[in-house]
Amino acid sequence: MPNIKSAIKRVKQSAAANEQNSNTKHAMRTAVRKAEVALDAKAEDATVLLKDAIKKMDTAARKGLIHKNTASRQKARLTKKAL
Repeated sequence: MPNIKSAIKRVKQSAAANEQNSNTKHAMRTAVRKAEVALDAKAEDATVLLKDAIKKMDTAARKGLIHKNTASRQKARLTKKAL
């Protein structure tokens, strides 16, 4: 643990940011997984889950958690499954 006040604050800030980033990424992965399962099963709510997954991927890309091209590629693959 650091001794300098600003370093102590920085550790707390980075821990909080890490927690928030982890939660956002986890929510994105969960949404993608749910959408894939619904699309494979041809469920009625598949389009709603697909939109939610795309929204979560866009959010993660905007925050820098995943690269924008990765988000684009994953969205294209999910959308292709929907057709």
